[in-house]
Amino acid sequence: MRDTFVKTLIDIAKEDKNVHLITGDLGFGVLKPFWEQLPDQFTNAGIAEQNMTSFAAGMALEGKTVFTYSIGNFPTLRAIEQIRNDCAYHNANVKIVCVGGGFVYGSLGMSHHATEDLSIMRALPDVTVLAPGDLVEAEHATRAIYEHEGTCYLRLGRGGEKRIHDETEDFQIGKAIQIKEGEKVAVFSTGAIFDEAVEASEMLKKGGINPALYTFPTVKPIDSETIRECAKEFDLIVTVEEHNVIGGFGSAVSEVMAELVGTKARVLKIGLNDKYSSIVGSQKYLRDVYGMSCTKIVEKVKGVLSEQNINLS
Repeated sequence: MRDTFVKTLIDIAKEDKNVHLITGDLGFGVLKPFWEQLPDQFTNAGIAEQNMTSFAAGMALEGKTVFTYSIGNFPTLRAIEQIRNDCAYHNANVKIVCVGGGFVYGSLGMSHHATEDLSIMRALPDVTVLAPGDLVEAEHATRAIYEHEGTCYLRLGRGGEKRIHDETEDFQIGKAIQIKEGEKVAVFSTGAIFDEAVEASEMLKKGGINPALYTFPTVKPIDSETIRECAKEFDLIVTVEEHNVIGGFGSAVSEVMAELVGTKARVLKIGLNDKYSSIVGSQKYLRDVYGMSCTKIVEKVKGVLSEQNINLS
């Protein structure tokens, strides 16, 4: 995803000289093509993410469209006051990019695990929050936040993610994308954990359960219309996120569901169950330990269906 982001941003910046990229002293292997081709549109702010964010806000208020780039929690949680006061409050055209959402940097410990960023960023007024699920969505999301006026947050994976879409037509901020139709169960996913949701969907189908599958590249504004439609059509909605289940994507879906009147689906939220990881390991390993792998998703869905006595025939 990060390579896709950089390639897309280079194309954008070549056409718009007001685009500027600021890094917090990292990503040089990935960002090298940008600074080599566009040296006057690139700044290394050093390991000083608060300063980077305020600097970006100042440039944006002078007419620039500024992208800040760092890993995990550093461009978000470390600089949250500057994002709130300097960027969001002024509706500044700052695009905050996190590479390494969730457990991407799992072996570096909880300081590098980005598992509260979606909830914190979506709580800030006027901040648009995107978490693309694959390379195609990452490209469209990069272009979308560039075109969108105001402060945005883009949460990326790291590298090696699968290309799941052949192409995505009519990508829009605030719109979910239906991947496949199904019955009784609908699986909603946001971010790079989409690959686990796809595999879980295929495993469920082999077991006689045919879930519908949706990806939500936008967490805020959430696609309320799709949620409402699915709540009426399906018995169970499963939300999958590589993030704390408190305040994130599952909570955003649940907020819409809570205001519905009449018969509606049950919600099963799959994510990190309100804890910090005290374990280090690969992203794949930690997903499984904390119940977000494809096999664990299948187990949880089957458990709820059995508990609810939902007839799938």
